[in-house]
Amino acid sequence: MENIREKIVIIEAEEGSRTTLAAIMEGEGYEVSVFSSSREGLDALQHAGADLLLLDIDLCAAGMLNIQETLATIRGSGLTAAVRVIVLVCPGANNRALGLDLGADDAVSRPWEAKELLARTRVQLRARRADRQLSEQMRVAVEGQQIAHTAFDAVAVTERMASSAESLDKRLNIGFAAIFATVMVMAGIYFMFAHTAQKDLKNATIAIAGLEGGILHQQSLIADARKLHDEQSTDETALGPSGKGELQKQAQDLKAKMTKAGSGQGATLQKQLDDTNAHLRRIEQEADSAQNLIRDNVKSICLLHISVAFRDQKSGQRLRYAGMNQQGEPLQSSDGNPVLTLGGSGPEVKVDIFGTGFLAGDSGRIVTNRHVAEPWWNNDELNQMASQGFLAEMSSIHAYFPGDPRAFTGEIQDISKGTDLATVRIDMQDLKRPLLSIDSGKGGAVTGEPIVLMGYATGLAGILARTDESTVQQILTHSGGDVSQVLAELAHRDLIHPIITQGHIGDILPDKIVFDAQTTSGGSGGPLFNRKGKVIGVTYAILKGFGGSNFGIPIRFSETLLAPSIASPRTHATD
Repeated sequence: MENIREKIVIIEAEEGSRTTLAAIMEGEGYEVSVFSSSREGLDALQHAGADLLLLDIDLCAAGMLNIQETLATIRGSGLTAAVRVIVLVCPGANNRALGLDLGADDAVSRPWEAKELLARTRVQLRARRADRQLSEQMRVAVEGQQIAHTAFDAVAVTERMASSAESLDKRLNIGFAAIFATVMVMAGIYFMFAHTAQKDLKNATIAIAGLEGGILHQQSLIADARKLHDEQSTDETALGPSGKGELQKQAQDLKAKMTKAGSGQGATLQKQLDDTNAHLRRIEQEADSAQNLIRDNVKSICLLHISVAFRDQKSGQRLRYAGMNQQGEPLQSSDGNPVLTLGGSGPEVKVDIFGTGFLAGDSGRIVTNRHVAEPWWNNDELNQMASQGFLAEMSSIHAYFPGDPRAFTGEIQDISKGTDLATVRIDMQDLKRPLLSIDSGKGGAVTGEPIVLMGYATGLAGILARTDESTVQQILTHSGGDVSQVLAELAHRDLIHPIITQGHIGDILPDKIVFDAQTTSGGSGGPLFNRKGKVIGVTYAILKGFGGSNFGIPIRFSETLLAPSIASPRTHATD
């Protein structure tokens, strides 16, 4: 049986106390996550789950309101209601009593002793294990009760038939034969149902094996990052003007020819040199413009992490892994596929999707693609799960902005019916970032004009590819392969920045802009800037096998989504 580490979340505003608490709990072998605010800690509980919460706050007037709100949030959610809570309070029996009255499972006065705190922690974790065991026993008991009722019904039929046939041996034999047949039919129905459920899980397992799971395989991610590091250019190279080196060489060759040319060729060569130099100046001006765009706009472009879970249509339960091995990866069957279940305490099966968004509306509204905000939209692989009885649903949305270590929670605001666009409302907290300027006029996008594209192409692997391999190893080892923890490490080290590429508009169609700036999956939702630094389109598709043809949706299609509205989240806008 695999030994699964119990998870503890610590919420403590004071850094020294956070460090001490984390060291004590990690020293006992627990998996620990620490946060400086209740908002961050609650987000972690909802997103990754935990067995116990250490909540270290003062029970002053503001603190009491904080703990009331925090505990109410925990107890009011089905995902966190069973988490055990220990509050660390100011000295005094009254404060401990008040902490318990507010809904905590235990209260410890400061200054606390490590031995006592660990003992109380073990008590609460034992209670948590007992709760899980009792819950599982109740589930089994309910199923057994249902089977028992079926069996009792069969026995009742048997008694009635036996009573009616006491004096007739022939009828008695017929009655027992009928009872046996009834029991066999009932057993057949039961096993047929069980077989169908098992078949659905098996088919779901096959489908999940083909998707990007919520548990990262560390070695494969390192290999992907190494490959991308070798293949992709750095940001500076990506911004380098296309063909500049060739033009500079051409200018040098023309100068060399002019020194040897006769009077008849000199005028022709001089004109070619003038044209080449003019072309060079235009490219350098475009590069300067792109550099200005980066400085002004890059901090308003966020990485979106969308986590998708799966719910069984019959039972309403979410699909889970049966367990994890010592490497933090799902247990596998003999055929190499993850073992799935609808019960137990294993982590939920999740698919992680990465995309790009940019601030363009008030109240933290960002523009992105619909297929990023609703990954199952027009996605055959995710929709395949529906045929197995499992519906894909949103588990969480998080946004990461360059230069800030926090993960900002989001919710879908508006979905366009006519185009691949959506808006997501991000809780920006105290973060101040400028809204990007939009140019939806006819002169905003012009065929042949230069453009700059920003986005998180290739998602998580692309970000890791831009740092050294030893840092990648440290991040993945420290995070245990958990996607949210990997992103938290990257944000803490200020490594989350969009990839920036430069190109030109190839064609303008009624519903799309064709351009040649490089991008790929993960860059979806990225803004397309014209030479004036204004957004003219939103990246949404690439044409594989034909370089130079990527597609953006004209920004005018987002204006309805961004219009001031008092509509509730998840409204649909028409185009």
